[in-house]
Amino acid sequence: MPMDIALLHAVVEVAKAGGFREAARVTGSNASRLSDAVRRAEQQLGIRLFHRTTRTVVLTEAGRALMERLLPAMNEVDAALDAINRYRNTPGGTLRLNVPVSATRLILPALVPAFLQRYPDIQLEIIAESNVQDVFRDGCDAGIRYDECLEQDVVAIPIGPRRQRFAAAASADYLDRHGRPAHPRDLMKHACLRGRYASGIMTAWEFEREGENLSVQVSGPLVVSVGGAVDLAVDTAKAGGGILYLFEDWLQPAFASGELEPILQPWWLSFSGPYLYYNDRRLIPAPLRAFIDFVQEENLRCQR
Repeated sequence: MPMDIALLHAVVEVAKAGGFREAARVTGSNASRLSDAVRRAEQQLGIRLFHRTTRTVVLTEAGRALMERLLPAMNEVDAALDAINRYRNTPGGTLRLNVPVSATRLILPALVPAFLQRYPDIQLEIIAESNVQDVFRDGCDAGIRYDECLEQDVVAIPIGPRRQRFAAAASADYLDRHGRPAHPRDLMKHACLRGRYASGIMTAWEFEREGENLSVQVSGPLVVSVGGAVDLAVDTAKAGGGILYLFEDWLQPAFASGELEPILQPWWLSFSGPYLYYNDRRLIPAPLRAFIDFVQEENLRCQR
């Protein structure tokens, strides 16, 4: 039974995503186009593949039977098409990365422009989130995470600076009015601007000095979601609203301009830099292989 392979691709993407909207988000398409493709596939096959309600899209028994045979076959088709990339002058295709918001500020700006210039046929899609999740289930090819968040059974290569620090800071106006903390425990008497992860967790502020480690539970007038709302906390600190504890590199421009003043510097926590990680049990698509090679080149250049 001849059928347009694009219709089969649409069926597979909707089945994997569990719905038209999610499939559209993952593939960069739109839900109505995917719905139309699935409808045409069902018409050609003469059988319903999905049960549809206003809230759910679920495979029928026939749909599940089709997926058991079709999904491995489509993966082989994708692998065969990707293999052609090695014969191109430059690889092409889409590369999807799931990264923490901090990486879009501190890691990727030094890499992405040069990478896209070298590989003009690659479309890079960045999904920036604060919550840790299985990025492979979200249709991503790879992710960037810090070592304590790495998943099991993945390959990880260093990306970006290998040592980073958290920095405590406030505006000079705030410190003039409320005093400058001499010890991390003094922070419990101050207005602290905190972050909350998507999981609901608000972590304590951790400090270290000459082998001594301290964990301080702070409080204050503002809590922001870790990720996109962090800049609001930074702006609040600049305006004299309290003390902030964030990546040193994120705050460096405010230090340079004098908008924020560093405090408790001997206690700033140092930690290892992030990693690019991917699943080696899957075929590595050409765009991802190009990015891996590019990152490793940058690592070598920085070591010289």
